[in-house]
Amino acid sequence: MEAGHDAAATATRLARAGLADQYMVYETEGGVWHFAAGSAVSLTAHATGITARAAGRTWTSRTDGRPLTAFAAALDALSAAHGPHVGGRHFYGWAAFELAHLLHADPAAAGDGPLLHALIPSVEVTLTGNETVVRAVDEEWLREVADLLAEPAPRQPPERTTPEGAEHLIAAGTAAYGSAVARTVEDIRAGLLEKAVVSRKVPLPAGPAVDFPATYLSGRRSNTPARSYLLDLGGYRAAGFSPETVLEVAENGRVSTQPLAGTRAYGPDQAENERRRTELISDPKEIHEHAVSVRLAWEEMAAVCRTGSVAVEEFMAVRPRGSMQHLASRVTGRLRKDGGPWDAFAALFPAITATGVSKPAALQALARHEEGSRGLYGGAVFRGSTAGALDAALVLRTLIGEGEETWLRAGAGVTAQSLPEREIEETCEKLRSVAPHLRFSAD
Repeated sequence: MEAGHDAAATATRLARAGLADQYMVYETEGGVWHFAAGSAVSLTAHATGITARAAGRTWTSRTDGRPLTAFAAALDALSAAHGPHVGGRHFYGWAAFELAHLLHADPAAAGDGPLLHALIPSVEVTLTGNETVVRAVDEEWLREVADLLAEPAPRQPPERTTPEGAEHLIAAGTAAYGSAVARTVEDIRAGLLEKAVVSRKVPLPAGPAVDFPATYLSGRRSNTPARSYLLDLGGYRAAGFSPETVLEVAENGRVSTQPLAGTRAYGPDQAENERRRTELISDPKEIHEHAVSVRLAWEEMAAVCRTGSVAVEEFMAVRPRGSMQHLASRVTGRLRKDGGPWDAFAALFPAITATGVSKPAALQALARHEEGSRGLYGGAVFRGSTAGALDAALVLRTLIGEGEETWLRAGAGVTAQSLPEREIEETCEKLRSVAPHLRFSAD
């Protein structure tokens, strides 16, 4: 079909249409939006087993301690069972942060909740500046979506602005967070670890329901993310503007990761932005935090890539991401011939910039100093294909909902040089990428 004039708004309109009980919008590099809905096939993995659903049937199997291997095998098998597809079948999903405990630390800490969820959609829409492509499992789905896209865009009702007190919301819980940072600094100075990304949860108060699609569209207008996503999938709702990818794997085996660490605010005053940029690239704490993240990214890539193929293609560039600017690097490599995208995912997940160094020690520190589980925060939202591609965004700068609860969360990298006051300030700066764009239902 012909391209629409506003891909983000079109993708959001599709999400609002209620075509199925599960959907995802995923924006990839170059301003390409993908919308997927319906679950021709769905998979959910827990610590000990996988449940698959397809064609009205349900199967369960054990993971034998290798959830990603079993997950990838199930995706391939169920995709093949539902007919050939040029270039493989696309899938969409998420990985909860607690999967990290199963991969790198204490498996008992992974809990009994879902760790991975994915669907192979019944309908997929790709929106670019040149065209709109609709793919569907049958003519009925194809016609329904094509007819919806052909309709004039409805007039959007006036958006409800964020309630007064957004800054009060952002500041909630800062005292307890400062104490957690101080305890983590003590752990680092005692030699237990080198860095930990300690986060704090900001629950939204009871009141009008959050409008996730409207929040997504408003936030995307003001953010400059590496990836963005809007989903109602596998029990989670989310609207996010990820500053970085956990990994990007091409079908030819090229893999890359993009660690961001080191942060300053970014606003409308360009002179102030430049002052903060200069401060950022000369701050010993921020440089050290970034350098150890790049070092570990290199080591993790080397474990799954061909010898001699790992390289740092970009080092300590400064990237604006909404209300923030970050030090950014990119590490690339070529997967070994006997490896696949999920092997790379197992090595790189969760992102260093959401955990710390070393990962096992950082995970243990986070279990001590953070309250409750993270769930989707710090995990990944992904799009991939059974032909070998996988694109996974780090879940940060995200509004998250589960059941009746809705919340924001933000963290900061804590090192031996960290000051609680500065790390509190950094979490507030990050929360401002989302909080001002919260929109609420009129009901």
